[in-house]
Amino acid sequence: MLWLGLSIPLFSQTPVQKHGALRVEGNQIVDKNGQPPQLRGISFSWSVWGGRKYYNTDVVDHLCKDFQTTLLRASMAVQPDSGYLQQPEAQMALITRVVDQAIKNGVYILIDWHDHNAEQHLQESKAFFRAMAQRYAGNPQVIYEIWNEPERQTWPVIKAYSEEVIREIRTYDPKNLIIVGSPHWDQDVDVAAADPIKGQTNLAYSFHFYASEPYHQDGLRAKAEKAMQLGLPLMVTEWGVGESSGDGKFDREQNRIWLNWMEKHRLSWVNWNITDKKETTALLQPGAPTNGKWTREHLTPAGLYIKNELIQLQTH
Repeated sequence: MLWLGLSIPLFSQTPVQKHGALRVEGNQIVDKNGQPPQLRGISFSWSVWGGRKYYNTDVVDHLCKDFQTTLLRASMAVQPDSGYLQQPEAQMALITRVVDQAIKNGVYILIDWHDHNAEQHLQESKAFFRAMAQRYAGNPQVIYEIWNEPERQTWPVIKAYSEEVIREIRTYDPKNLIIVGSPHWDQDVDVAAADPIKGQTNLAYSFHFYASEPYHQDGLRAKAEKAMQLGLPLMVTEWGVGESSGDGKFDREQNRIWLNWMEKHRLSWVNWNITDKKETTALLQPGAPTNGKWTREHLTPAGLYIKNELIQLQTH
């Protein structure tokens, strides 16, 4: 078991000191006090291409202290060139660097198998999560996200893959929260709710949306509400201020509706993403420093918006 000491907290308590181990009760993720913690934060981008350069300890420290995040997400690229399938050791090093520093800062961290075709890589996924569970078992800050955004796979395929990976994790880590993927880019949570995984504890399901996407409005919220009514616990492990392409318009009115909706249902969330790509959902301007310490000039409109929302919600 790896247990790293906490750095000096920004507030009187770090998030993990305040909330402790997370668990599922009914259709909610709750903390040590039996209350939904509603963790909020930011997702690193794919751990390849331009986003890779931000996978370092300085950026983690900056996000925790300057953005006041309580939850981070390390999105390990699996399939693209230079991803986990091609460079497993290099990718593992990037992910553990971010995870270990998040632990030092006392925040929660999602370890994300960032793959659209995870059923094709079952053995690699099991090996990866075996290593992660052996390394982090017993640390309440670590959350396993075992399949990012299944694209066109049916729920039975997703469910079968998930059951195998869950069993692998539970061999070494019997308690930590595991997040299961949902059909259709983590949108059809109502389908998963009709036939959830049984025989395992502390499972929640991922729900994704892009706040300015015309097709991600009332109908999509209704799907999530139906899933919760059926008893499915949800975590918003990815959402962006723009459209589903990652680019497009930034509709502040629709973003406010979504943020209010997540507050109403007390859902934990992470926003996409830490990269300096010229794109609506990118939080950083092109050429932003790789060591954090970003000024207003380094942040995009999305970056300024998300930073402001995090600070306001955290201090509310």
